[in-house]
Amino acid sequence: MKSSEITVGNQGQGMLEAMDITEKFGEECGLGKKEILRLRLLSEELRGLLNGITGDVKALFWLEREGKRFELHLKADLSLSQEIRKQLLAVSTSGENDAAKGFMGKVRELIAISQLPKEFAGTGKTMLSLGVMSMGSPGGYRSGSFNWSLSKYRTEIESTHTNSSEAEAAWDELEKSIVANIADEVKVSIIGQTVEITIIKEF
Repeated sequence: MKSSEITVGNQGQGMLEAMDITEKFGEECGLGKKEILRLRLLSEELRGLLNGITGDVKALFWLEREGKRFELHLKADLSLSQEIRKQLLAVSTSGENDAAKGFMGKVRELIAISQLPKEFAGTGKTMLSLGVMSMGSPGGYRSGSFNWSLSKYRTEIESTHTNSSEAEAAWDELEKSIVANIADEVKVSIIGQTVEITIIKEF
């Protein structure tokens, strides 16, 4: 079962419609009020990823269900200006980004770094700037594609957080994150300029 697709943007476009679709989809699937609220929270967090991306970004949003497994999808084609790429590169090479606070902030940064110019993608500098987030993608960048998983990230962080201050901070962020606490899985798939984020929740 799949909901209708709508276009949402980082300037607030489609936000109310996305909430309506999320709630109606939950109702049609027989979820209770508590489950629908969780689905709505995940929907808000997913769309919130767009807000920190510079420029005018549009994305498709929809939900899918198979049995008790629900998926929230956000898919966008990012076309960043040269100026924005320069800003991302400056952040990447310095390793400092005040905007990348919290778990979802780091997911947003991961997406942004993937859009760096080709000559920098997959280099030591870009992967270094991802820090512990690279743990969610053991294979790293491969021929313009990148896949990241919350479950892999959580497993790696759990096994190393007592030995690393950076991993310890990341573990603390996971414990405070709405998404990390409610969702069963988060997947980020990047192929060229096409980015798809999927949040999975089983009831």
